[in-house]
Amino acid sequence: MGPAGAAHPDASRSARGRPPSRRSVLRGTAVGVGAVTLPALLAACGRGPGGDRNTVTVGSNASDAVPKKAFAAVFGAYERRGGKRVEVNTTEHNEFQQSITRYLLGSPDDVFMWFAGYRMRYFAEKGLLAETGDLWKGFEGFSPAVEDQSTHEGRQYFVPYYYYPWAVFHRRSLFEDRGYEQAATWDQFVALARTMHRDGTPVAFCDKDGWPAMGTFDYIDLRLNGYDFHRRLMAGEEAWTDRRVKKVFDVWRELMPYYQKGALGRTWEEAGQGLQRRRTGMAVFGMPHPGQQFPPEERDDIDFFPFPEIDPRHGRDAVEAPVDGFLVPKKARNPEGAMELLRWLGTAEAEELYLDGDPNTVAVNDRADTGAYSPLQRKCAELVSRAGHISQFMDRDTRPDFAQTVMIKALQDFINDPKDVDGLCHRIERQKADIFSDSAS
Repeated sequence: MGPAGAAHPDASRSARGRPPSRRSVLRGTAVGVGAVTLPALLAACGRGPGGDRNTVTVGSNASDAVPKKAFAAVFGAYERRGGKRVEVNTTEHNEFQQSITRYLLGSPDDVFMWFAGYRMRYFAEKGLLAETGDLWKGFEGFSPAVEDQSTHEGRQYFVPYYYYPWAVFHRRSLFEDRGYEQAATWDQFVALARTMHRDGTPVAFCDKDGWPAMGTFDYIDLRLNGYDFHRRLMAGEEAWTDRRVKKVFDVWRELMPYYQKGALGRTWEEAGQGLQRRRTGMAVFGMPHPGQQFPPEERDDIDFFPFPEIDPRHGRDAVEAPVDGFLVPKKARNPEGAMELLRWLGTAEAEELYLDGDPNTVAVNDRADTGAYSPLQRKCAELVSRAGHISQFMDRDTRPDFAQTVMIKALQDFINDPKDVDGLCHRIERQKADIFSDSAS
């Protein structure tokens, strides 16, 4: 969900060789440490009650309080409508991402939450997903662009549920109190960051989770080099030693003095809390990230502006807007029940129920009722509707093994020492060549 999530497949040292944490697994009610039953242990590996056609198990990465509660309401409504019982196995978001390949190769749930685009296609190519083409014949309200993000080689695998744009988020009241102006250009953005830093509210920054800094890299590349170049770079078709890539890091370095210190030790939740507590002035985030850290009575104070223009040739034409949704593993134990659940989750009604509990995302189904949208949701929907190009996010637009094993460390190395751009880009290119050549062979 919100977090684009550290790209995954089992390359993280902390995740290698072990299943998701037992403590993080919830099956309707919490399982206490020291009282773990065999069914709970099986749930940790994605194993629902075998042979129970009246139960659908769902592997969930919605471990944060707001989306977890909203999904519980959705699945409860499905059950009350006469659907099968839904048993949710929730694993901490980053851990779910890091363990996803072993999860799908083992005994996965009947349905799991995941992401559109490249990260869906990666597992479709490996034959780990069931097709959902029959469901798509009955779906209404999804645009051709959304269907394209759900399709690989002419076959649909993904059922989209919501999306959220990335932008520069801040407190409206803080800007009003201090006379800050939203930045339209990079020079204005750096000047604003400098002023904030001087005022004691630096730019919020975090990358302990491994993915938040990807959003800033993506936007600078999109604004500096354009969508087509960014797409080719993510696909392994451009060299990371290209001067255009090096310039992305050089431009980014201008902002480094005005960030919070200690980014590599700070989670996205902590960065969002700093924004809420007025300890920082703004942050490049996805819509849910500040939203989940603000109490309901303060959410109307959240505002944003599009990531600023760097090169007028590209303006602010591209927007990062990841799409989250559901997939059925090839090894699902109850595929019929899974498809029945997804048939309903693909309706506008099901999406409206989710948005009632989570105002930090935007409906991907065009038929969903947007009358109850908050001003922030309306503004986010307008931002995406005006976009000339929509990207998904680095760890969704490139090979997940490249994003996980190469780019997380590379960006963290840059944050730790932003001076050696040449050496950094050469290291990325060498590793990229190995990974992408394996794909081609």
